[in-house]
Amino acid sequence: MSSTPQKRAIRKSPAERAAEITEAAREIALEAGLTALTLRNVAARVGVASGLVAHYQPNMDALVSSTFATIVAAETQEIAGLLSQRPNPTERLGLLVETLLDNSRLDVTAIWVEAWTLGRRNETLAASVREQMDAWQEVFQGVVEDGNATGAFNVSDPAAVAWQILGMVDGLNAQALVRWDGVNDRGTHLAHAVEGMVGAARGSLTSNTAL
Repeated sequence: MSSTPQKRAIRKSPAERAAEITEAAREIALEAGLTALTLRNVAARVGVASGLVAHYQPNMDALVSSTFATIVAAETQEIAGLLSQRPNPTERLGLLVETLLDNSRLDVTAIWVEAWTLGRRNETLAASVREQMDAWQEVFQGVVEDGNATGAFNVSDPAAVAWQILGMVDGLNAQALVRWDGVNDRGTHLAHAVEGMVGAARGSLTSNTAL
């Protein structure tokens, strides 16, 4: 009785294979979450043996951490690029609130929520989460400080306010993952709350977000 020969993986350079594994991990995380990042799943996505993935990624905790960082840092960079197109700090803060509450970004929100939970037992991931949270706080803080400099905002502690706004965004996005409608039009409600926190004019963060 003859058997069907197993398809052999195409030989690739170490750099190509490493990049392929990294991309496979990113795709799996966005589709099924960080908990789906296993040697078997990554190997199946790439089409190689689990041992080959282990050769390039011997520490799965490190792969989960780097995959998380790749996904969330890409969003941070994307939004930083959008902010650079808005010279007015009020417009930039309004854009931040509007964009980060966009339901089209819930796949990244899910990655954040998982990372906060998994980070309790994965210190490598926890360190990466802290680093990426610091990066987001710097984005918010920079906008608030610019608003102070122009007189649009009146904030005595920009770092603290940035942290508070970020926490509110994270909380509302986490609620959206389970489609909770406890607060309708959460973007407008958050914008009004942020206006009070930074001393901006009422309605200023909801009227300046359109290009």
